[in-house]
Amino acid sequence: MTVSAGFIQDWLDALNARCTPDAMTSLLERSGLQTGPMAPAQRVTLEEIARLYQLAAPETGDEMMGLWSRPIRPRALQHLLTVQREASSLVSALFRFTTFWNLLLDDFRLELRSNPEEVELALVPYLRETAPQRFGHMLILKLAHGLLSWLSGSETGVKEVRFAFNRPDFAADYAVVFPCPVAFEAAQTSILFDPRQFASPIARSPAEASVFLERAPLDWIFTGSRAHTNSLRVRAFLYGAAWQSCQLLDAAQALKMTPRTLNRRLKEEGTSFQNIKDALRRDIAIRALQQGTESIEQIAFDTGFSAPANFHRAFRKWTSRTPGSYRL
Repeated sequence: MTVSAGFIQDWLDALNARCTPDAMTSLLERSGLQTGPMAPAQRVTLEEIARLYQLAAPETGDEMMGLWSRPIRPRALQHLLTVQREASSLVSALFRFTTFWNLLLDDFRLELRSNPEEVELALVPYLRETAPQRFGHMLILKLAHGLLSWLSGSETGVKEVRFAFNRPDFAADYAVVFPCPVAFEAAQTSILFDPRQFASPIARSPAEASVFLERAPLDWIFTGSRAHTNSLRVRAFLYGAAWQSCQLLDAAQALKMTPRTLNRRLKEEGTSFQNIKDALRRDIAIRALQQGTESIEQIAFDTGFSAPANFHRAFRKWTSRTPGSYRL
C-alpha cells in the first residue's frame, strides 16, 4: 500500500531541520524516495517510509527524528519495550506508556482517561501549537496502538482517533494506519479504546522484542488490521478477487450490505468505490515497478490498460511521477 507525499511532509520538514542538505539527500536516496520537492499527490510506499525511519533515527541521534522539540535519544524505544513487557496487563502497559513519554516530552503530556465504557489516551499540549506536527501526532498514537497490539499478540481494536488539527487533503491516508473512524478539528489529539478487550495476557520474550525493534516502524505503524474501515475492507476484497472486473454490487454483497449503504459509508470516509479501485490499481503498478521483473509495457497491460501511453498518463495523474521513476 501507499500514502501520499503530503502525509509524510511534516516528517520530512522536521528531518530537514536536523540534517545538512547533503545528509538529507543521502537519506532520501538510500530510502528510495525522490530527493527534490515532491508534489502532495505523489505516492510513497510503506517500505520507503520504513527504510527512511531505519536510516534517519541513527543518523539524527533522535528516535523521533525531529518531530518533538527534545530529541529522543538512542535506545529509548528499547527501554520502552522493556517497561511494557513488565506490565501486568494491557491497561498497565498503557499507563506505563504515558509515564514513559511524560518523562521525555516537553511539548505535551500524555493523559490517560478511563471509565467502564472507554479508555482514552490524549495528548495535552503544555503550550498552544502554532502549527501542529501532524505526523508526530499520528506517530505517537500509532506507537501506543502498535505496542498494545504486539503485547497481546493480535491487533487491538480502536473505537476512534481524533486529531487536534484541520482535516488535511490527505485525510484518506489515515485509514491506512488506523483501523477505525478518524475525526479532525478535535479539542485534543487522542485515541480511544474499548477496555473490555484489555483482558489479553502479555507474553513477549526479549527475542521477540529485538525483532520488533529491528522491524520498526513496520510492526507498530502498519499493524495487520482485521477490523478496518469500510474503505480498506473493500480494498481487501478487491485484492483477493478478480479486481478488474469487480463492481460495486460484488463488493456490497461480500460485505453483506446494499450498494446504497456501501456507497454512503464510503462517502462518509471521503472516498468511493471507483477511487478505491483506482488506488489499488496504482499500488499494484507501483509494487510491480519496484520489483523490476516485468517491463513497464507488461505492467500496463496487467493493470488493465489497453496501451502503455494510457498507463503513463494515468500514472502521472495518480502520482505526479513517471512509472520509470519508481524503478529501484
